[in-house]
Amino acid sequence: MRLLSFVTRSGQAGYGAQLDEHQVAHLSALLGHRYPDLKSLLGGGLDEADAVLRLAPRLSTHEIHLLPVVPNPGKIICVGLNYEAHRLETGRPVEQHPSIFTRFAASQVAAGDPIIRPKVSTKLDYEGELAVVIGRPGRYISAEQAFEHVAGYSCYNDGSVRDWQNHSHQFTPGKNFVGTGAFGPALVTPDEVADITAQTLTTRLNGQVMQQTLISDMIFSIPQIIAYVSSFTPLEAGDVIATGTPGGVGAKRDPKVWMKAGDVVEVEITQVGVLRNPIVDEQA
Repeated sequence: MRLLSFVTRSGQAGYGAQLDEHQVAHLSALLGHRYPDLKSLLGGGLDEADAVLRLAPRLSTHEIHLLPVVPNPGKIICVGLNYEAHRLETGRPVEQHPSIFTRFAASQVAAGDPIIRPKVSTKLDYEGELAVVIGRPGRYISAEQAFEHVAGYSCYNDGSVRDWQNHSHQFTPGKNFVGTGAFGPALVTPDEVADITAQTLTTRLNGQVMQQTLISDMIFSIPQIIAYVSSFTPLEAGDVIATGTPGGVGAKRDPKVWMKAGDVVEVEITQVGVLRNPIVDEQA
């Protein structure tokens, strides 16, 4: 399934499964009394969702406004420097463990919504990434069992305000401006993807390819990341892991490339989807 979170024209938040380019099965119309949001559905209702898929009312895609795939994750864990080309372009040393930082849920926007360049900076950079969404909770998950805890995959743009990111050795300020983290358009369940590590991640800015790599080029694999993260914090249904960006970020180009109002940025992962967002300036 390709699962979406959305708001209907009447203002009602819900979730559903994308059937085709034009239709969505409104799953929350049937299951919302038990699973009020997609996060709760991922925690135990996916089999029920599959069972009622044919019975769910149909909505036109024109009748809904997308939300970030999981609007209310308990945790957004981000992995830095997880592709060799990106590590090399930053000049960072080889590490024995993943570089981990966090992003706030309130900093996220949905597919199609604008990414906001804050008024305090002009150094807004793109970072196309694969997002892994947790379904089955766990602590001290072994790498061998990690994929059993994955509900699905999506596209992520971990937009970075570089000067604020580099105020100190801690990334948090530059990674959490409102409206800088794009997440979507859909959560794609593992049965829809032949092999996630064989997929290609591409970031385009105004149609020009800026980043492109195979998911298999990660330094720390998805199972290694899940095992590491679940050792220091329990993973819960709906938690999001942004698994890192490849080489080609704007900050390391010559000349540097910063996103500005009027630009359009796309993150595409084969068999997963295309996350497209315009860039706008923050209003006073």
